[in-house]
Amino acid sequence: QGLLARISDLLLCRWTCRNCCQKCFDCSCCQTNEDEVEILGPFPAQTPAWLISSQNEDKDGDSDNTISELPPTLQDVSPDRRRSSSDASRSTYSLTRRISSLESRRPSSPLIDIKPIEFGIIGAKKEIVQPTILRKTYTPDDYFRKFEPRLYSLDSNSDDMDSLTDEEILSKYQLGMLHFSTQYDLLHNYLIVRVIEAKDLPPPISYDGSRQDMAHSNPYVKICLLPDQKNSKQTGVKRKTQSPVFEERYTFEIPFLEAQRRTLLLTVVDFDKFSRHCVIGKVSMPLGDVDLVKGGHWWKALVPSSQNEVELGELLLSLNYLPSAGRLNVDIIRAKQLLQTDMSQGSDPFVKIQLVHGLKLTKTKKTSCMRGTIDPFYNESFSFKVPQEELENASLVFTVYGHNVKSSNDFIGRIVIGQYSTGAPESNHWRRMLNAHRTAVEQWHSLRSREECDRVSPASLEVT
Repeated sequence: QGLLARISDLLLCRWTCRNCCQKCFDCSCCQTNEDEVEILGPFPAQTPAWLISSQNEDKDGDSDNTISELPPTLQDVSPDRRRSSSDASRSTYSLTRRISSLESRRPSSPLIDIKPIEFGIIGAKKEIVQPTILRKTYTPDDYFRKFEPRLYSLDSNSDDMDSLTDEEILSKYQLGMLHFSTQYDLLHNYLIVRVIEAKDLPPPISYDGSRQDMAHSNPYVKICLLPDQKNSKQTGVKRKTQSPVFEERYTFEIPFLEAQRRTLLLTVVDFDKFSRHCVIGKVSMPLGDVDLVKGGHWWKALVPSSQNEVELGELLLSLNYLPSAGRLNVDIIRAKQLLQTDMSQGSDPFVKIQLVHGLKLTKTKKTSCMRGTIDPFYNESFSFKVPQEELENASLVFTVYGHNVKSSNDFIGRIVIGQYSTGAPESNHWRRMLNAHRTAVEQWHSLRSREECDRVSPASLEVT
């Protein structure tokens, strides 16, 4: 309470009175009235207009009721203390009432009273009709009736075949049965598939649906793990028999957990030297439903396949054009799963490359012949002289043949890349090469039949 304390309060405290050097809440000369209340806190710097206008209205009403509504505890204190506390309480209470009254005066969102719509006829009793929203309700049966399950299945008869036994499938389709086994080798991490034999296969059928004169087929089996159908294997062809014995063993290098998510697909195909091979039937078995480590043997009835003809194979090509030199470079890298043309030793495939300008054949080259394989590796390069102004009119015809010593070579498949491409993948490959000069562009292509190429590409008609 000394002089030094008062001077420090005067200099450091914002609530110190400059007249009497006392605390503002202790001295009588610094008490504020209702009109001079200082609002401290996070309020706007300028007082709103609606607050100023309401101060004058509330001042008269507050001054009359403040004294009577003071807390009873203020009646027991000394007169001086009571007067200062009364003034502070009056200002605080007045501010509280003013804020609460202004809150009630704030504009709010309008309330809309929506009444029911009344419809009536003159002279008749009015009837209140409540409008309703017309909305069609769907039951679960109506919702699922929109789906067509056959559009979401690989085979239209798959649902029926799941509920049939092997004996019922055999009597219904009469396509024969296939004997095979599976086992997983945990030590070497590969799946073993053994194709043992088949029995009661149907005789071959011509394309018009009538039985051919020959009484026996030339069957072989293609093995793959769905959904990857590209990495497939196939057995040798058994000549003129409806109950072939294969006894061939194949391995697939695949992790155990991945093998359990795959489906084994075995397709029995009839070999035809003079036309495309015909699919006799298929057997599919999810590997997650069997004990792969223990292994097992199964006799399964063949079911019809939606794919009546086997694929002709695939060819991996690389194209590169050098504008400065005017050279079109072609690399024949490899082929896989080519159509088998020889029953005894598979195929002896080679690729013929022919350059066509417009509708005129100008140059022909071919690769070496790979003996006894349907998955040949070539890695051979060829170069053609094509000026840049003639590049847009050029077409490359790739034809895969099976070498035959006794007669003419066996046609396997064909594609055309360039001006008269045989499809969207071929056109895309040619477009990518034009946009990437001096850069080799690789792409896999599925081989097509001669009839299909002749129908869509005029350049295919100009070659032999």
